[in-house]
Amino acid sequence: MSSRPDSFAEVSLATPDTPLNSNHPLWISTSETATTSTPCDSELIHTSCNSSPLLPSQHPDLYGEEIKSSPHSKKGATYVRPVLLFFSAVLVAVAVVVPVYFVVVKHQHHTSESDITSSSGPSSTGSHASPTYGADGSTVTTSDGSTFTYNNPFGGYWIDDHDDPFNDGARPNSWTPPLNESWVWGTNKINGVNIGGLFVLEPFISPALFERYPGAIDEWSLSTLMAADTANGGLNQIEEHYKTFITEQDIAEIAGAGLNWIRLPIPFWAIEKWDFEPFLDQVCWPYILRVLQWARKYGLRVNLDLHTIPGSQNGFNHSGKYGQINFLNGVMGVANAQRALGYIRIIAEFISQPEWRNVVPVFGIMNEARVAVIGMDQMTSFYLQAHDMIRNITGYGEGNGPYIAIHDGFQGLSSWAGFLEGSDRIVLDSHPYFAFSGGSNSAPIATGTGLGAGGIWPTLACSRWATAMNVSQTAFGVTIAGEFSNGFNDCGLYLNGVENAQDVAPSCSLFLDSSQWNDTMKAGLQQFALASMDALQDWFFWTWKIGPSSNNTIASPLWSYQLGLQQGWMPTDPRVATGTCAALGVIAQQFDGVYQPYQTGGPGAGTINPVSVSSYGQYPPTSIGGLAAGATQSFLPTYTSTSAIPTLPPPTFTPSPPSSVVIGNGWFDSSDTSLAVTEVAGCTYPDAWNAISAPMPTALCPPAATASASVVVTSAPAVTASF
Repeated sequence: MSSRPDSFAEVSLATPDTPLNSNHPLWISTSETATTSTPCDSELIHTSCNSSPLLPSQHPDLYGEEIKSSPHSKKGATYVRPVLLFFSAVLVAVAVVVPVYFVVVKHQHHTSESDITSSSGPSSTGSHASPTYGADGSTVTTSDGSTFTYNNPFGGYWIDDHDDPFNDGARPNSWTPPLNESWVWGTNKINGVNIGGLFVLEPFISPALFERYPGAIDEWSLSTLMAADTANGGLNQIEEHYKTFITEQDIAEIAGAGLNWIRLPIPFWAIEKWDFEPFLDQVCWPYILRVLQWARKYGLRVNLDLHTIPGSQNGFNHSGKYGQINFLNGVMGVANAQRALGYIRIIAEFISQPEWRNVVPVFGIMNEARVAVIGMDQMTSFYLQAHDMIRNITGYGEGNGPYIAIHDGFQGLSSWAGFLEGSDRIVLDSHPYFAFSGGSNSAPIATGTGLGAGGIWPTLACSRWATAMNVSQTAFGVTIAGEFSNGFNDCGLYLNGVENAQDVAPSCSLFLDSSQWNDTMKAGLQQFALASMDALQDWFFWTWKIGPSSNNTIASPLWSYQLGLQQGWMPTDPRVATGTCAALGVIAQQFDGVYQPYQTGGPGAGTINPVSVSSYGQYPPTSIGGLAAGATQSFLPTYTSTSAIPTLPPPTFTPSPPSSVVIGNGWFDSSDTSLAVTEVAGCTYPDAWNAISAPMPTALCPPAATASASVVVTSAPAVTASF
């Protein structure tokens, strides 16, 4: 465990991975390439091939799956003279085996996926096999025996290895580093997409689930109604959603679309829930691991986003429960924040393990906290506390744990300039949407083709967002758009909530059914998308997939990247967005790509400005909102750190990898032995999700308690796994 460094000299910098040679061809194909062996079959190679390289065109898959060569591949001619055949074989060996050897031997004792298993989660079968590789046109056989063709015209390739399931050698395209090479902020660009609605259910993403249960408006109410419906499977219906909504083919298609990151929202009940909460707890965790392993297989980096917080951080339906904000607000605000810090800690411990560092370089610790309600000072105090807690686990400096992403709280990027100067690798995440701006948004988007397409919307995206994003790269540090969409208006079934009919009003009818869209409409949407991408630079579209409603239509098509690809209004190559704003005449202030060293984990990382520490270092904050006038904050309910810590288990693999493969135990820092928070025995607590109007305690409980809540983690015995 590390403490925040007091000077630049104390910053611990991990030795960076030696970059692989990126100048070699991305793929070697030859008519003489063997059809059943892999580079690992060579006597030269004595590793588990944990890296990306020059790849042959056909191999048995590492998860008992098989890749088949393209039907157009040529067979070697039978009339070739023996001497020519010999020299051909030598040339192939030099061109394929030797480069593969020098790239592949970079081993990182890993464990992978396509087939992770758990007692209640996804499983697979198979036998040990050599690693399987595949590029454009390869055939992938999934764990259930189904097959699909991997379409990737951008030089990307996948790697699947039963004997080294943490193989980080895959890459999604030629311009993105493989997972085991460094991502360079300011040089490499995020072209990403959210996997929304998979583990945190949203009505507009999975409308059929909510249509089935009238009265369900969020995951809380949906879970309550489902649990009572045992005849139709009860809460098991949610697990069925986990199993089927996103498949391996979806992740492969994301890589094939020229994208290189995914943002994966997850709920805190992946870890646990408390008895008064209705959620299906822990069941989604094996499926989260499955997605992470698929991302690894196809070379996609992951921004893992904690989307829900106990008590709700924003009152939105995707926070777990629609309504009140009970995080650092109201009578249970401090207690809920204690739980939140505990869950952030548990996730940070898991993804900081060497098996997961390359796949999850960014951890979003709280989605869309409503700063206007909670308070900027209060959120800053919490973020400083979370930063120090995470860096005490990971250590300081580049390579030590993930970047920490925080949302701008709908305050505008400029409000965060100079935030916690000297902190170690904090990312500012903004979610620019026109749909929720409060304007009429009635200006047409189907106005023509070419640069004239999209009406006012492309130019508006450039002028509103480009300069602000570029300025923030200097004023704050690494700044990304964690969400944006083609939703220039707020039309879409349940987009504004189940009980809001505005989003399906007659004026929205055109935008609820993409089968009505003509080429001009599609051209306008694509131009809007390109302008948004160019303005935002590092972005994640919200979202990859919208599920069908009960009448089998996609009723929020503006929000589906996948549907846009299929029907022609999303670019098949996101790189074509570059220069769109300039072509529209919008000249934005540019960022030169150079961050201050501390912002990317260099010298000074973790040496936070003493003024900030003095102003925000006290935790809990000296005051919180949502309390009755005259309330004594020291009497607020708090929890005690006396419960066993619920750790996140690693995946299990079928077949098991060799004993030399380190899978990890879900806990990176063995010196972090503090216990988890729980209710104090004998004390009565208000409803943690509905405590804004609860009576304020007039005395401490228990009477001997300290006058202010303590930090979530306090000294205690060792960690124990909960599932």
